[in-house]
Parts: sequence; C-alpha cells; structure tokens
Amino acid sequence: MEDTIAAISTPLGMGGIAIVRVSGPLALRIADAVFRSTSGTPSQFPSHTIHYGKIEQGGQVLDHVMLTVFHAPRSYTTEDTIEINCHGGPLTAQSVLSCSLKHGARLAEPGEFTKRAFLNGRLDLTQAEAVMDLISARTQRAQAVAARALEGHLFRQIEALRKNMTSLLALVEAHLDFPEEEIPPIPFEQLRVELDEHIALLQTLLHTAREGHILRHGILVAIIGRPNVGKSSLMNALLGRDRSIVTPIPGTTRDSVEDITVIGGFPIRLTDTAGYHNARGMIESKGINRALEVLEQADVILHVIDRSRPFSQSDLDLIRLCSPKETIQVYNKIDLPSKLKAPDELRQHTSLDISALTGTGIDSLRTAILQIITSGGAESTDLDIAVNERHTNLLSDALRSLFAAKEAHCNCQGSEILAHHIRLSLDATGEIIGKTTTEDVLDQIFSNFCIGK
Repeated sequence: MEDTIAAISTPLGMGGIAIVRVSGPLALRIADAVFRSTSGTPSQFPSHTIHYGKIEQGGQVLDHVMLTVFHAPRSYTTEDTIEINCHGGPLTAQSVLSCSLKHGARLAEPGEFTKRAFLNGRLDLTQAEAVMDLISARTQRAQAVAARALEGHLFRQIEALRKNMTSLLALVEAHLDFPEEEIPPIPFEQLRVELDEHIALLQTLLHTAREGHILRHGILVAIIGRPNVGKSSLMNALLGRDRSIVTPIPGTTRDSVEDITVIGGFPIRLTDTAGYHNARGMIESKGINRALEVLEQADVILHVIDRSRPFSQSDLDLIRLCSPKETIQVYNKIDLPSKLKAPDELRQHTSLDISALTGTGIDSLRTAILQIITSGGAESTDLDIAVNERHTNLLSDALRSLFAAKEAHCNCQGSEILAHHIRLSLDATGEIIGKTTTEDVLDQIFSNFCIGK
C-alpha cells in the first residue's frame, strides 16, 4: 500500500493563509482524527467540497480552518487528498502539519505530490517539469511558456512524432519479421521523405532550446568600464530605480552588484562591476578581479566608455578583453562636451551613444540587448514551447539516431540497422515524456521542486 504524505504547500513565513496538504490512502482517516465540524466527518464529505471546522490535538484546539476534500481519482495526485487552509504563520502551519504526521502521514519529499501525479498518470513528465517552471517563472513570457507546457503542448508534439516513428518502424520490421508473407519494403523515396520530416521536427524543437535556457536562467549582462564612466548610473537607468550607489568619487563600486530586469519578455541579470584600472590596494584589486570573473561569465557585455574624457589604456585593455564576447560599446555622457577621439577601428562591436543621467539612448540600448538575445535563435520558431536542458540532450540523441537511420537507408546498409536506429530515437523521445525513464532520472527532476508541491 502506498504511504500517505503531508507537507506545508505554501511558503513559510507570516501570511494570511497557509495550506497543509495530505495525500494517500490514509488522508481521509487522518482528517477524521484531527478535524472537528458540526457538518460531519471528512470521510463522509462529498469530493471537491470545503468545510469550516477546527483542528484539535489532545482535546486542544490548534486553529479554526477550512478543510477541502478530494476523493480519488479526482485529485492532483489521483489519491485521496485533503487540504487544510489554516491561518498563516510558521508556528500554526507547523502545528497542523505535526498533528497530521502523528496520525499516520510522513513528511513529503521535495516534489513528491507532483511526482505521484506523474506516476499515477495525471501528468506526463514534461507537464510535471512545467509545474516547476511555472512556480519559478520571473517574466510573463516565461509564465506563458510554462503554462502551455502544462497544457500538454510539448507532450502532443513528442507523442505525434513517436506515433509516426512507431508506424514507420512497424513497416520496416514487418518486412524483416515476416519474409514468408512477401511484404514489400517501403519505397525508397517514401522512407527518405518520412525520415526527413521527423528530422525537421526534431531540429525545430531543438531550436527552442536557447529561449528555454534564457527564460529559465536569464541572460547575464555585465556592465564594465574604467572608474567613474557611469556604470552605476547606467545600471540604475536600465533598472528604472536606484540600485547602485552613484557618486562623483572614482571607485565607489568596490564589488559586483546584481539585479534583475526584463527586456522583451526575457529576464536579464544586470551586474554592475568595479572600475577597471591599475589597482591601489588589496580591496580594489579584489574588486577588479571579481569584475574580470563576471566579464568571463557574461553572456552580453556593456562596455561603458566616457565620451567626456580622453581614451585611456584601460579602455583599450577592456576592448581587447571583450573582443571574443557579445559586446555593446556604450559611449556615455553625451550630455557633456566630447573629449574622446577614438579611432573608428576601435568600435569593434555594436556601439551606442547615451546619457545615463538624462536617459537619452537607454531605450535604444535595451533594443540592442534584445537583438543580441534573439539573434541566437530565441523567438525564431512558430512553436509555443521552449525545451529545457534535459529535453535538449534527449532530442539531440534522437536526432543523431535519425541521421544514422537516414545514412543507413541511403547507403543500403540493411533494414536491421535502419530499424535499430529508429528504435534508439524512439527510446530517447520516450524518455522526454516519461515513457522510458529511470528512477534516478525522476529523483533528479523532482529534487529541484519545493516541498509541498
């Protein structure tokens, strides 16, 4: 018999309401033991009804609550489930949870409710992963993509592909397994066309991987430059609020300062860094070293250059350091007379003239950042999904197998080899939606969830 699990499903801390969720064969029996109401006992309540009452333990009232009852299989986990809406606050919620645990439940592991929903057929694996994406979404775009995955959009794409590949494999194997029936082989050109169609769909799905990575992890944009060129002012201008300290004193920023903004629906991790120059002292040296570490990790670099001051060796050094990276040279302080005489050849990357103080050119800079993001493939497919890293690895495996199948077919290597590669592709796509997934993979996926979900 499956055991019964319980957890607090709302964030810990002060709040108006906290929810304690209990799921499993003992859920209704536990509710009967802890819940007191004039309307009856929970095991007699109809499914999908909510009731007012009290949670009691040893004759002591812990809280006045609302109890919701879900009878199997009409629940999130497909098991008998109760949800106790108690007053918010860590002590009250913990007391209600402890009461449930004392009557036969055990504390749920991270993501265990959703894992049971998957194992019991309520969700496929892509939908289960979408639950976590929906919880952690930081932009409306990320939320919309996660919601579509939860609706089963990716599952339907993969399932349709698998159905077609299974039919193709059946025809190939029928010719192999029943030679006495004299089943004719699939026409050469028809088989090649079908393999090309499956390959094209896999490539289209893989093309959404970059957007998926950006939506889930954000893009790291490093703001670098020598001291007092306006890096912190630019940080504040892009965020739309004061985040970095701005003073006329060079070297105000001694450490990296990070915050998140949204550009074109994508989460952007902006990092303001210490000014790059010949360090004077250990603190400045550490700040500059940290700035160089951020520069190395960054997806996009905003190299800020002060137009009101002559070009310096530090500017030239940074241009060299930035050269392998996606970089925008930001010529700041256009509100002041220009003293910069930079040769045109030093403008190696996209360059913009701005004033972080007045806001001139900031919208153009946001557009330039967005163009770099989308030039890598984001927003470039008609699909309304964005695959994650696990999907990407499995789709790549499936694609390699189909290319191998096509090569075997075109080189007339035999139907056995062709069937072998198609089966490998089916296995990989099956693992995406959970048809052929090991317990270790499931544990890894659901360990990233919060407890109570």
